[in-house]
Amino acid sequence: MRPVSFIANNQIDLLQSGAAYFPALIEAIDGASDEVYLETYIFAADATAMQVLQALKRAAARGVTVRVITDWLGTGREHTAFLKQEFHNTAISHRVFNPWFIRGVVRTHRKICVVDKSIAFVGGINIIDDMFTDDAKRLPLIAPRWDFSVRVSGPLVGRIHTELESQWVRMGKFKLLARWHVFKDTYQTHTKARVRTGRGPVLAGLVIRDNFRNRRTIQRAYMQALGHARNSALMTSPYFAPGRKLRQAMVSAAQRGVKVTLLLGVGHYSLQDAVTKSYYPKLLKAGIKIVEYRKTALHAKVAVIDAKWATVGSSNYDGLSLLVNQEANVVIRDAEFANVLRQRIEAGINDGVEIQPEKFINTPWRQRLYYGAAFFIYRFAMRVITMGNRK
Repeated sequence: MRPVSFIANNQIDLLQSGAAYFPALIEAIDGASDEVYLETYIFAADATAMQVLQALKRAAARGVTVRVITDWLGTGREHTAFLKQEFHNTAISHRVFNPWFIRGVVRTHRKICVVDKSIAFVGGINIIDDMFTDDAKRLPLIAPRWDFSVRVSGPLVGRIHTELESQWVRMGKFKLLARWHVFKDTYQTHTKARVRTGRGPVLAGLVIRDNFRNRRTIQRAYMQALGHARNSALMTSPYFAPGRKLRQAMVSAAQRGVKVTLLLGVGHYSLQDAVTKSYYPKLLKAGIKIVEYRKTALHAKVAVIDAKWATVGSSNYDGLSLLVNQEANVVIRDAEFANVLRQRIEAGINDGVEIQPEKFINTPWRQRLYYGAAFFIYRFAMRVITMGNRK
């Protein structure tokens, strides 16, 4: 497995939900003097998203180069058209990822922003208000969506900027030779990052998933961390349907005596919940603790393993994130950061409902049949989407 390319001497700040994230993002954009790159799956039409839009407009009006990437499916066809019109009337450049599925089913599920090559944001938070669901219905939530991002300053920002800049160029119209130069520059950045690995605070690396050089990079990062785990693993995801290898890594860790806890989101999609529950019997049998978060929408994709390994990003533990979509996580090796994130996850666990193995075993057979049917539907769909390449 290719290791994560850690870079030393970074400042990483954890931002929980929109209440912390959007003020920090808007402040950074308002302070921009050179350029802003923003990539997001959802750019909504609510008041919070419009505040970000206005900040981008203000930056462009000051002469800052502003480039925005939105996903066609995540943002929606009609709102994508609205954004294109809004951006057209300014100096903001806007590119839409995979409109009308012309590149197949792949989506950009990444949430990244880089300002002046000095500040970066990476995580799971879309440009959408915390108090509404992130589906087409946009229903009100009883409490703010539970999600995280990180604000990064230091050498790692250069790596994140290169990735965003490369994504922008790849989405444009340019010749094969230009594409080769983008690939070469990105590869050289990876190599330099490995050379710059050090021991100073804070060690962090960008881990991306695409369908070219990084098909299983995020999954492998999790598997490596679980393989070296000795004490505990707290893992959080709104959608849970991992492949066999990642499931086995969780089970193996638990069987070695590692306290593995899964904090999972439920209640958004009933079919997804059924797929998730189809995995419970074997996980519970292995001694893995499963907690369902029901307080509000859980959208966080975070984990803390042992005392100092942590990750915050956009990748769920399901086939779409691990095998299809473009994703981005930051992996951090720092005890102080890991402890802060651990406390936030433990607070989420305290707000959740633990699945008791003895009660789950007594689930009515009709319900168990539904879980099994949902799993086979999901597995068939993933085999079609990935052309059978799901390991």
